[in-house]
Amino acid sequence: MDTPETESTAPRVVILKTGSTYAGLRGQFGDFDEWFIRGLSPDLALVVVNVEAGESPGEPEDWDAIVITGSPAMVSDRAPWSEATATWIASAVRKEIPVLGVCYGHQLLAHALGGEAGYPPRGRETGTHSVELLPAAKTDPLFQSMPTRFKAHLTHRQSALQLPPGAVLLARNDFEPHQAFRVGTCAWGVQFHPEFNDAIMKAYLEVQAPDLEKENLDSAALIAGVEPAPEASSLLKRFSELVLQR
Repeated sequence: MDTPETESTAPRVVILKTGSTYAGLRGQFGDFDEWFIRGLSPDLALVVVNVEAGESPGEPEDWDAIVITGSPAMVSDRAPWSEATATWIASAVRKEIPVLGVCYGHQLLAHALGGEAGYPPRGRETGTHSVELLPAAKTDPLFQSMPTRFKAHLTHRQSALQLPPGAVLLARNDFEPHQAFRVGTCAWGVQFHPEFNDAIMKAYLEVQAPDLEKENLDSAALIAGVEPAPEASSLLKRFSELVLQR
């Protein structure tokens, strides 16, 4: 577990690492936690805790904010480390500590708070696709100044099939009805990947290509369709600003 300088007055933000990317991508781009560190503000004191490996983040109130990464794991498998993390996340939300869950983190947040994560009927969503904000996003602290439609990088085989009670749906697209939601005042889940850049997205598709063809998806077209997604990536800076303002 990494630790920030003890004298730092910067907000302490824990990155809950819930898995690792493909080995070949790690050598080229680094791992999930490094992608988040690159996207979040350098004014935050960032600490990585590998919950999949059994590391403990301590108490939720030890942190000023929480970020939950993606994972190749499946929330519906209910691995012990994942279920323990879900319980911890639910406690953090009750204490109104800002949370941003991404992909697996989005699904785990939904599950932790009484929603459901699982396999969607249409299968896998992957590549660069459009995301549409819903009217509730116009007054949402994280999304309110984003464009109504923007490009985002996506790759997931599971989804948040049912949102938690009281959740506010913020974004959708033609494939996935629950692209983003908020619970309470400061806990967000996003299915898309603000930590990805277009090179990472293209590399994912190249690794996935054989499986995509078996699933009747056009891997060449998906690779050709990859483009920058700066608005989606801006979410990490936006979340950082919210934490710094608190």
